[in-house]
Amino acid sequence: MSETRRQSYSQMEKEKTFEKEFLPHIDSMYNFAYRLTFDEDDAKDLVQDTYLKAYRFIESFEKGTNAKAWLFRILKNSFINDFRKKSKQPSKVDYQEVETFYNSEDVDQSITTDLRIETVQDMIGDEISNALNSLDVDFRTVIILCDLEGFKYDEMAKILDIPIGTVRSRLHRARNLLKERLSDYAKKMGYKN
Repeated sequence: MSETRRQSYSQMEKEKTFEKEFLPHIDSMYNFAYRLTFDEDDAKDLVQDTYLKAYRFIESFEKGTNAKAWLFRILKNSFINDFRKKSKQPSKVDYQEVETFYNSEDVDQSITTDLRIETVQDMIGDEISNALNSLDVDFRTVIILCDLEGFKYDEMAKILDIPIGTVRSRLHRARNLLKERLSDYAKKMGYKN
């Protein structure tokens, strides 16, 4: 079990570290959060929660280490914790929203009740995004971390808290699944093998 060394920061050092080490990664954090949640608001909440935790526990951050990997690990853990919490809760319906809709003039419009379809509708035509989003979250995460964010295997192992061999095998399987799902699209685009 690894022991985390605590750093001692003055208030000014905290703010300086936060601004120089953490804030430059906010766009990458949002992109990762959006790829995990598929929802802009949830992604923003997840990034905000991550930065709040990063500031609150800044003493755990070791100066000179990879701040981006540290933030990604916090975000990934927050996502998993939220996912577990939400999966244990029963589905909720906002009755005020339903009542407002049925009292409005839009009542005659045909609507879809499957929110997943609505979410994907905006992305039709983006075959790569659809294929990536269709992967299981563990496979999607390693593709995002390695191929989109450029993390090394050892960094990914720390972020995901899994052995480096598992990172390699999971990435290999994820890339094969992605390749399989994009094979028809690739042929349509003129790529062979």
